[in-house]
Amino acid sequence: MCKINFRIGLTLWLCTFCFITLKAQSPQYTKQDSVKVEKLLAEAIQQDGSTNWILYFSNKLMGIPYVAKTLENNDTERLVVNLRQLDCTTFVENVMALSLCIQKKQRSFKDFCRFLRMIRYKNGNVSYPTRLHYFTHWIADNTQLGYVKEVQVPDSIFSSIQTLSIDYMSQHVGKYPMMMKNPSLVNEISKKEKELTGKRVKYISKDKISNTSAFRKAILDGDIIAIVTNKKGLDTSHIGFAVWRKDGLHLINASQIHKKVIDEPMTLYDYMQKHTTQIGIRIIRPKKP
Repeated sequence: MCKINFRIGLTLWLCTFCFITLKAQSPQYTKQDSVKVEKLLAEAIQQDGSTNWILYFSNKLMGIPYVAKTLENNDTERLVVNLRQLDCTTFVENVMALSLCIQKKQRSFKDFCRFLRMIRYKNGNVSYPTRLHYFTHWIADNTQLGYVKEVQVPDSIFSSIQTLSIDYMSQHVGKYPMMMKNPSLVNEISKKEKELTGKRVKYISKDKISNTSAFRKAILDGDIIAIVTNKKGLDTSHIGFAVWRKDGLHLINASQIHKKVIDEPMTLYDYMQKHTTQIGIRIIRPKKP
């Protein structure tokens, strides 16, 4: 009888474990999200092959409300698909996933989820520690996948160096609901931070950004702009996409200030002069297949 009860208990435990594991690895989305993705991809197929897909999908998501921490609402990590509310990072990730679907001719909602998972998580493994929280980790992993490459030339433009000292998340646990719920995650995040600390990265000082032919060659429409910060413990503080206008370089982004996805009306130079903690930009270029 004891052996039977033990087997029943073990079976129930295994079933529960498998259910939790499957749930954690399955996307979390609404019908509205999946329908929107499929509609966006169906419309994109009709566009000209020379379309700049980053700018195309950025414009399609224009006006969506800015909402922070949409990935932080679960007790365990899940792949969250939410095109109804975006922050600066989820905006960039969703545009990237949509663009990859079109470029690689894999146009189902399932394909979109797979690309989003690979973009957001190291090796596509969905867990809180493997989410690419710091953008320097994000750049490295997506470069390895062949999705992006960081631009660091010419030296005359990318002339500043940032030496990373990363510990913001582990030092501000109260700002991260998932770590508040699961204190054991703090040590794992701290290990990730130590991987970055000491690295040196090149960037363009914000005072050097200008509307010249050299800059227009170095930064292209649709490049990812990562704003470098001097805020203690961080590498970057904001991201968006580059777009050139007659008056200079602008940023398409999910804006906390404007409360929505917007093509920033002022130039990036003017925008950054208003933020003392923003010291420059890194440029990451989505690669074409």
